[in-house]
Amino acid sequence: MSKKEAEKPEPIERTLLQLAKPKMSPKELLGLARKAHPEASKKEIIRAAFRSIITIADSDLDKAVLLQNFALQERAVEEG
Repeated sequence: MSKKEAEKPEPIERTLLQLAKPKMSPKELLGLARKAHPEASKKEIIRAAFRSIITIADSDLDKAVLLQNFALQERAVEEG
């Protein structure tokens, strides 16, 4: 994989970056992501959220924190 390919967000990541808004609950974000990508599993959406954090961390800290909280909370629910 080239560096350009690695920097290009995947469709689920792109969707999460577009949907994530301040004060949005993880449940809301998961619901909207599932609506946009009904074929994606919860695990795929959570992994995309972790990848999105890396993509956005330097440019939008608020969105990165929201995605981090979402990914950590939903992963904990899945494992628990």
